[in-house]
Amino acid sequence: MKKGKVTGIGGIFFKSADPGKIKTWYYEHLGLVPNDHGSLFEFREGADPEQKAYAQWSPFGEDTEYFKPSKKEFMINFRVDNIEEIINRVKKAGIEVTQEIESYEYGKFAHIMDPEGNKIELWEPVDSIFTRMYEGKTTK
Repeated sequence: MKKGKVTGIGGIFFKSADPGKIKTWYYEHLGLVPNDHGSLFEFREGADPEQKAYAQWSPFGEDTEYFKPSKKEFMINFRVDNIEEIINRVKKAGIEVTQEIESYEYGKFAHIMDPEGNKIELWEPVDSIFTRMYEGKTTK
């Protein structure tokens, strides 16, 4: 299997006039289980059905600068299997990297821009952290 590729959607992020209110609406009407950032979706890894995996749905305030330099109202987060390989490859291709790889307890992140000005977040997750933090508090 090729390393350094997208393995799924890690999150959908969008701007909202009132993130708290929209989180409540999605909870009340569509059943999304809320957390501080929106809602965490739990699923099983296709290659290893015993392994829990997660994707984050998050409304951000309209004034967020997190999506910059993109002028779009949304950002997609992709789960990846080898972020270093991807970043090396896109740099060689001349693709803009807006944030170098940063590591956290829950995974590694980097940001790149696509040809249409969409900022893309790449995430090499450590799903076990979310299992420990949000057990029983996810949208399934």
